[in-house]
Amino acid sequence: MPRQGGIVAVLAIAGLASSFMFTLVVPIQSKLPELLNASREDTAWVVTATLLAAAVFTPIAGRLGDMYGKRRIVLVLLGLLIVGSVIAALSPGIGGVIVGRALQGAVTGVVPLGISIMRDVLHEDRVDAAIALMSATLGVGGAVGMPVSAIITETSDWHVLFWMAAGLGAVVFILVVLVVPPSVLRTAGRFDFAGAAGLAVGLTGVLLAVSRGNEWGWTSPATLALGLGGLVVLLLWGWFELRIREPLLDLRVAARPAVLLTNLASVAMGFSLFGSNVSYPQMLELPASVGGFGLTLFQASLIVMPAGLVMMVLSPFSGRLARTIGPRVLLIMGASALIVAYGYSLLWASEVWHILVANLLIGVGIGFGYAGMPMLIMRSVPQSETGASNGLNALFRSLGTSIAAAVVGAVLAGLSTMQGGVAVPTPAAFQVSFALGLGAAVIALGVALFIPQRRDPHEAHPSLPR
Repeated sequence: MPRQGGIVAVLAIAGLASSFMFTLVVPIQSKLPELLNASREDTAWVVTATLLAAAVFTPIAGRLGDMYGKRRIVLVLLGLLIVGSVIAALSPGIGGVIVGRALQGAVTGVVPLGISIMRDVLHEDRVDAAIALMSATLGVGGAVGMPVSAIITETSDWHVLFWMAAGLGAVVFILVVLVVPPSVLRTAGRFDFAGAAGLAVGLTGVLLAVSRGNEWGWTSPATLALGLGGLVVLLLWGWFELRIREPLLDLRVAARPAVLLTNLASVAMGFSLFGSNVSYPQMLELPASVGGFGLTLFQASLIVMPAGLVMMVLSPFSGRLARTIGPRVLLIMGASALIVAYGYSLLWASEVWHILVANLLIGVGIGFGYAGMPMLIMRSVPQSETGASNGLNALFRSLGTSIAAAVVGAVLAGLSTMQGGVAVPTPAAFQVSFALGLGAAVIALGVALFIPQRRDPHEAHPSLPR
């Protein structure tokens, strides 16, 4: 078997590649209507398609990994990333780019699958630190990738972004084949195609309503039909899943207090993370004449990037800390750091270095919080459910980020003023955004305090060769 350090490194690189896909098009997002000769409403699908695909594919990929081998499904997802990147790179119009971005979003499932692989193959003394590192990649890839994307778009054609993504996917695919051992732990049974379809339809309706409600109008027929229709489908899906022998997701496992509360905390943590990703860069890039700092996209990304580096640096420390104080306390520490970060931003946000300090605190909060959540899940589910349960946890995080993108975006758009014919957020808009991030962090802390402290008797690490 390959050395365990190599397995961890390759899976972490795969996680970085997947999270990078979310910030890949940020530098060209405002220019997409011109580049693709399409309306701004249509080009919004370049981002929305990735979000929807990530939410739908992640829990389904987790279940497929439990049944057919986690490494095999990781390779399938990386293959979709490569194909999607090539399609987008070769597409002259918006249709191909949207399809390509949707396929890129599917690769998000490699993070929960990678966490499950680590539990299967690593010595138990290394599992917590490895999980912390893998979980940190959800924030690190986006933060570090943003300046890379900015440099590429400033110096070359925008298609190069997608060729780079295809090349990155190909390199990671080869590394996984060479280094990560095939999965030997499998869940018997048949795949629940009806459950997968129901989950996909329900999630798509809800997330479309959340992500596009600001544009369409929160009380518009389209938003209400999709949102309420999606909720109805999800309720029927849950009823169906509880009544079949081999469900896509065992909702009885998901309803265990530790799992349920961790997933609820994940929504709030995801909101806090993405709330900062929406508000801080806009504040940094706004002209000084309207209360911003007038930085370029590249300069702003350098201020945001240290948060990702903090997450990476903290990951091995988080793993060791979790073995000493437990992942629940780690999650509490993460939520507390986020409270401090947003409280600091409400009081001090008049200098660039104030935003840098706040971002560093965000990195501490997400580094600890995102490390603690999958560990709590691992301690509360049987080994046959790790892929699906981690996928569900990742889905709840995605739900939090989606809500943050919609709500914070609506606040910044609603509390705006006209400058040179362009609507720009006011200082009050950013204050409200910071208050929302603070509120989400307080909710995460409150939920975390009620998570059971004792290790679940259903979980036991497999006996591994020493």
